[in-house]
Amino acid sequence: MSNDAKRRVWEHYQNRGNKEHFAERYYCYDLIYYEHYNDVTRAIAREKEIKAMTRKKKEELIATMNPKWRTLKL
Repeated sequence: MSNDAKRRVWEHYQNRGNKEHFAERYYCYDLIYYEHYNDVTRAIAREKEIKAMTRKKKEELIATMNPKWRTLKL
């Protein structure tokens, strides 16, 4: 969850290859899916739901918004 997605993607990109963090270790810096919430409590709850999903469910969720898995522009 972030209140500034553009900055957060940039941070992941700047730290690429850093073995201490999952996103940086696996070069996760392309945005392919997002959800927008005005309520931070709901956003955090949704993030936890997504993290608890299986990989297959996450892939299906991404495909609903971005079926070709293209990098999204911010």
